[in-house]
Amino acid sequence: MRHGTFRQLEVFDAIMRLGSFRKAAEFLFLTQPTVSIQMKKLTEVVGYPLFEHVGKRIFPTDVGRELHKTAREVFDDLARFDMVLGDLKGLTRGSLSIAVVTTAKYFAPGLLGRFCERYPSIEASLKVCNRAHIIERLIANEDDFYILGQPPGEIEVDAEAFLDNPLVAVAANDHPLMGEKRIPLRRFAEEPFLAREPGSGTRAATERLFAAHGLKVRVRMEMESNEAIKQAIMVHFGVSILSRHTIMMEIASGHLGVLDVEHLPITRSWYVVNRKGKAPSLVACAFRNYLREYTTASDHRDP
Repeated sequence: MRHGTFRQLEVFDAIMRLGSFRKAAEFLFLTQPTVSIQMKKLTEVVGYPLFEHVGKRIFPTDVGRELHKTAREVFDDLARFDMVLGDLKGLTRGSLSIAVVTTAKYFAPGLLGRFCERYPSIEASLKVCNRAHIIERLIANEDDFYILGQPPGEIEVDAEAFLDNPLVAVAANDHPLMGEKRIPLRRFAEEPFLAREPGSGTRAATERLFAAHGLKVRVRMEMESNEAIKQAIMVHFGVSILSRHTIMMEIASGHLGVLDVEHLPITRSWYVVNRKGKAPSLVACAFRNYLREYTTASDHRDP
């Protein structure tokens, strides 16, 4: 590998992430023949095939996957070195990449925005994905941090709770049960229920609650976004259990309300997560410390 070039590794990384030579060429503003030539040269250097072609699709070989792990480590090390050169004390240069589950989009932009106000020269990116995609990005180690309602159990990670995430019973503000006290969970379970898709952390927590009390909800419809569920609740299509963070605007506008149901809210936390053993950059360390400050501010515990 001493004769391989950094540019070849960049092209290889783009192919691995995007899944095709064509997409990699478009992403890097290269021609497809140039990408093919770079990969031919890199394959000759390695001495083993990096990809195999099955029909019109390409798949990495075992050697290709190992090389990609090494390439990502090289890129991470260079990014950290670049930030060290920028400014060891003032964080006047650097970048930060955060990926969050969809429910966290209601508070994550403000959280990251305040961090960028503190360090205005930092380049920050925020990606919003469903949980399955977040896990994929976490496995690939594509970002500095991930924000989830429940750390994944299938991957070794470092996880730290930093914000309360209560899940509450939500209904239209003029729902017949609105205003009643201590509604039995069994009574709430009789209402048509609007559920998040399987795999959602909110869905899993809801199912655990009802199973613990020997109940099963009447799922009227599954939806892949909180926005869709909120709109359906407003037209009296059903009720749901959602993170309180997702409904603050609708509560303020009088369109939605929180039902007083036994055993609710479900007490949860938001976690900031990264791959276990990942060496943090200076910017990543600063962001982690910023979240710890955020956690200790009592007025931020339950927005």
